[in-house]
Order: sequence, then C-alpha cells, then structure tokens
Amino acid sequence: MTHDIDLRGVHPALTTPMTTDGSIDFQTLRENAQRVEAAGVDGVVPVGSTGESATLSHDEHVEVVEAVVDAVDDVPVIAGAGSNNTREALDLGQRSVDAGADALLLISPYYNKPEQRGLRSHYETLADEIDAPQIVYNVPSRTGRNIEPDTAVALADHENVVGFKAASGDLGQITEIIERTRDDDFAVLSGDDALTLPILSIGGHGTISVVANVEPERTTAMVGAALAGDYETARDIHHELGDLTRALFWETNPIPVKEAMHVRGHHGPTLRSPLSRLADEYRDDLEAVLDDLDEYTQHSDHDRLAEVDS
Repeated sequence: MTHDIDLRGVHPALTTPMTTDGSIDFQTLRENAQRVEAAGVDGVVPVGSTGESATLSHDEHVEVVEAVVDAVDDVPVIAGAGSNNTREALDLGQRSVDAGADALLLISPYYNKPEQRGLRSHYETLADEIDAPQIVYNVPSRTGRNIEPDTAVALADHENVVGFKAASGDLGQITEIIERTRDDDFAVLSGDDALTLPILSIGGHGTISVVANVEPERTTAMVGAALAGDYETARDIHHELGDLTRALFWETNPIPVKEAMHVRGHHGPTLRSPLSRLADEYRDDLEAVLDDLDEYTQHSDHDRLAEVDS
C-alpha cells in the first residue's frame, strides 16, 4: 500500500511530562501537544528519545500515543517505536499504529550492534509486517551503530519506508542519502537541531526537533523560510536560536529541554531515573538564554514570524 503523508516541515519530538512521583502527567502532555499544534508545527512525535521512551513500559508507551492522538486535530502523530529485538519492535510498532499513530519513527537496534545486513533485514521485516508509513532513525551516538548510505537507500525502495531521520552529525553522509533518493518519494529529516538549516540547504525536507518544544514559532518560521528559499530569513532565525540549541544539549537530552519548558511554565522538570534534573550550575545560564530570546521577541518585528508561517 502506498501511503500519503507529508513529512515536510517541523515535527517536535515531544517530551513526556512527569509528576513528582514519576508517573505520566497526561493532562500536561495533551496541553503541550495542543500548544505546539497551535504554533503551526506540521506534526508531532511522541515517545521518542526526547519522550523518555527508554523508561516507559510498552503499555505506557501506547497510552502516551493515544493521549496525543486524542489531543491534536489536524497534524499527523508520528510515534517513536523500535527496539533492538525485531519481534518486540513489531509488537510495539503495531500497537502504536492501532492506538492511532499516523506513522512510526523506528530507532535502529541498539546495544547488540547488528551489521548492515542485519539492519536492513530488521527494517524490511517491520515494513513488510506493519502497514503504516515508517521513518528509519539513525542516531549512532545512542545506538552504537551507524546506518550506512547504501542501507538507507536500499530501504527507501520499500513503499512503507517513507523517510530517514538523520542524527549522525555527518553532513557528507546525509548529503549522499539525499542525492541518491532525490527522485524517490522519500523524506530526509534533520534529527539534530544545530544542523537543521544546513540539512535543509542540501535538500532535506524538515526536522524532528527538540528546540521546537520551547520555540515552536521560531522553528516553524525558520524551516518555512528555508523551504520557501528565503535563506536570509532562515539564517537570521537559526542564529537567534543558536544559544538555545546549544543549551538544550548541555546535558543529555531531554534533561535541559524539560528544564527550559519548566521555566516557560509548560511542566515540571521531573525525569525518570536514571536521568535527573538539570544540574544547578546550568540553571541560571539556561534562564538567561530564555530571557534573551524573550527580550529579542519584544524588540523584533513580530510580523516576520506570522508572515513566514502563513
């Protein structure tokens, strides 16, 4: 079956809000999904790395997907899924689709470090068995194994594999994948906020973004400008976001983004162990970064963001 899903634009990798006892705050989760949708994003991605999927049970994972599907009105829900066990990935992926997800973001197998032939077999099995659009997610810093361009290009031939989330930090590799899939119905998405604009400039289609949780309007304005060919505006916004982009990776994601959202009043900074709250030494600096952005907004041309988003 050929799937019609538009992956161009901005897709925030949603956090999973937690109460102080570590349970999921579903009300805040729904509010945050609605907030970024109202800001003009093009889709939302629950239960990825930013959503602390590694410490959610499979039942909680599905409950989060259901809550986000229920919360948003007009944007696709791309559920994080995947496992280093192909059978487990099949189960979790299918349960996410049954919960209402429009597409799946499938992290590559971690820890057991399969060879390229094993990676290809893993993804082809998922694509054969789950009838839903699927995005291959390459993040070697977390998984210990890089998805090579030959593997990514081969997977792009499958009708259910519709995209590639590039979080390798290797622009040369990302360029090659874009070049070799330009004539296919296949989207290459940035998985690294610092590289979103460079990836767009070489033909990328959009981003699955951490920064967009905190600054959805600016992120959508930047990506929208770049996709429209207005790189002067896109560069300006990219640099406005530079300090925040760096700050959100001072410690392991999603530690800083949860703190930033707490400062902005979007939920508390609680994470599940073994992750913990942002270290005290960073908190004042993060607040200063956010204050600078707020001050810049007050003194800048507000019409610019509205014009780009329209």
